[in-house]
Amino acid sequence: MLRCGRLCAALLLTLSVLQPASAADRPPADLRDVGGHWSAWNPPTSHPEGAKLYRVEVGDTLWNLAERFFGDPYLWPQLWERNRYVEDSHWIYPGDPLVIEIAATTIDEVAAIPDGGAGTDDAVAGGGMAADDTAAAAEFNLDRSEGPPEALGSEDDIYCSGFIGDLDLSFERRIIGSEFENLAPRMTGHTTAVQGRFGTVDTVKLRLTTGDIVYLDGGSAAGLSAGELFTVVTPQERVRHPINGETVGRFYKYSGRVRVLSVQEQTAIGEIEHACEGMMIGAELQPFEPQPIPLARRPRMRGFNDPSSNDLSNAPTIVRSEANIVSLGQHHVVFIDRGSDDDIVPGDVFTIYRLNAPGLPPVVLGELGVLSVEPSTAMGRILQSRYSVHLGDRLEFESN
Repeated sequence: MLRCGRLCAALLLTLSVLQPASAADRPPADLRDVGGHWSAWNPPTSHPEGAKLYRVEVGDTLWNLAERFFGDPYLWPQLWERNRYVEDSHWIYPGDPLVIEIAATTIDEVAAIPDGGAGTDDAVAGGGMAADDTAAAAEFNLDRSEGPPEALGSEDDIYCSGFIGDLDLSFERRIIGSEFENLAPRMTGHTTAVQGRFGTVDTVKLRLTTGDIVYLDGGSAAGLSAGELFTVVTPQERVRHPINGETVGRFYKYSGRVRVLSVQEQTAIGEIEHACEGMMIGAELQPFEPQPIPLARRPRMRGFNDPSSNDLSNAPTIVRSEANIVSLGQHHVVFIDRGSDDDIVPGDVFTIYRLNAPGLPPVVLGELGVLSVEPSTAMGRILQSRYSVHLGDRLEFESN
């Protein structure tokens, strides 16, 4: 059983004393003997006919099992959805059975569903929830823990945001030119170059966007081939921690995506197939990595009368906002000072707090879902908020 690799399952199997940890790190305490192994859950004793089962082993997590069986660790919510008896996705126990695959329902079986059952006009596909109930479940502070997992963001949140990385990251490829540089008229004894805000410009188009043809450094000699995809990255400001002022890293902005159309020996021709914003010659390129949108079954957000009792002085902290927005709220993208090295994974959900005056409980501000992670930082989206969220606000993991 693991909190995303945080603790060794052997500790629980031997019932060793755990090291002090926050509530987010602490496993369920009520372990019991279930069919010859220890577990906090109540695994079912029967399963759908034809289901493919797997018994959890020491070291397993939903994250690595999704990579093993589905080929993508980000699909772990699908594995969790098939095993609803697991009440907290971060804790699975050696010996517990997991349903990996479910036999497909035939057309004849679907036709046999009685009127009013799942699949009728009175229910929402996949959830069995009436349309009115679906609208109500989206309202602030309602409990969604019994419904299906829901997307925590959108593709734009992931592919048009960015990441906080080391101060001096190097990239092997960059945009070195575009078709527009040679379209301006040229006259003997005159120049079309103009001194502008961004320096000397000798092109009919400064900002490049979707459909524009660009030239990349590196061609067949560097191993490039037609069809490769690259994310356009622009290094931006140094990010300093809002609490202690220490350098967290540098922010690298995602500007869009380029597809290689053809390659020469030393250069390549590409097309901008997706633009989040206008990009410029000189922008860096990194290989594109698809990232599925994380899903999570969200519990009821903590109410104002149920604040955390833990010490939040060393809790994860919001350190940057998208476009450096000061007053944040629902749907805004933010960055936190914890990442995969701290066992943060896409799909984690946190309560957002603000520290209060000494002796008073922290104020519940809202809820945040993690969309993507780097080694020491992560990007998330504010799912809902009671008050404005600011840089420096603290987070506490929600047990699903």
